[in-house]
Amino acid sequence: MAGQSIPGTRRNTAVSRPSVASPSTTLSGWCDPSGRGGCSTSVAAQGTGHLTGELHAALDARETLGLDSSPAMLAEAVRHERAGLSFRLGDAGEIGVGEDVVPGGGPERGDGAGWDLVFANASLQWVPDHAGLLPRLRQALAPGGQLAFQVPANSDHPSHLVASEVAAEAPFAAALAPCPPDPAASVLPAEEYAEILDRLGVADQHVRLQVYGHHLDSQDAVVEWVSGTLLTRYRSKLDPASYDAYLARYRARLSERLGPSRPYFYAYKRILVWARFP
Repeated sequence: MAGQSIPGTRRNTAVSRPSVASPSTTLSGWCDPSGRGGCSTSVAAQGTGHLTGELHAALDARETLGLDSSPAMLAEAVRHERAGLSFRLGDAGEIGVGEDVVPGGGPERGDGAGWDLVFANASLQWVPDHAGLLPRLRQALAPGGQLAFQVPANSDHPSHLVASEVAAEAPFAAALAPCPPDPAASVLPAEEYAEILDRLGVADQHVRLQVYGHHLDSQDAVVEWVSGTLLTRYRSKLDPASYDAYLARYRARLSERLGPSRPYFYAYKRILVWARFP
């Protein structure tokens, strides 16, 4: 962000300390709400709709469309609908492709129609081929439009590495074959996102690799932390008894790799990206 202080810092006369907010709060703070009579916003993987509603209000958006591929999440989200804020079943892969994922719900016209902001909070990792995805998202933007997203970048942490190692061992490998792809495999290094955005003609960009620290009760608590995300691809393909056996081996191996620690500091990396186009 040229000419601005680095987002997420505070200053006084004696010391400058970083103040690390949540990823979604940081991203929304980078976004410029100015636009053509209030911005139009498309939000991918909006979850229960609460954060999407907060973003809609913070940006004073004239129109916000929240997308989520989970019917259960969508059922929760529609409770937050109000004037200018709506939700539908879909994902980030449809933005720039689906004709009903444009402002007003109509087809793109090529006359400046498009989103003023596409905002994706921990969702793009589920969409493959980011080198191909970012150009589509750019095409979905109106002139002067913004793209903001954050993705996990923790695939080199033992919590992820051990999960793959155990999955490749007997008897799990045969039951999992072909092994479900790791969503994190879609995530590119931070510098590659900056390079792609530059090739797309970005006017301004801010790309950050941020470590978020989480103090858990012990190293064993990491298993519960990742069970609802990382491990779901194994649970979906193993029968209950096999998954319990997988989980027991994973827990033991991970505890051995991490070593005893109470509390355990779980360092979780995320890549945050904001860009504005001409």
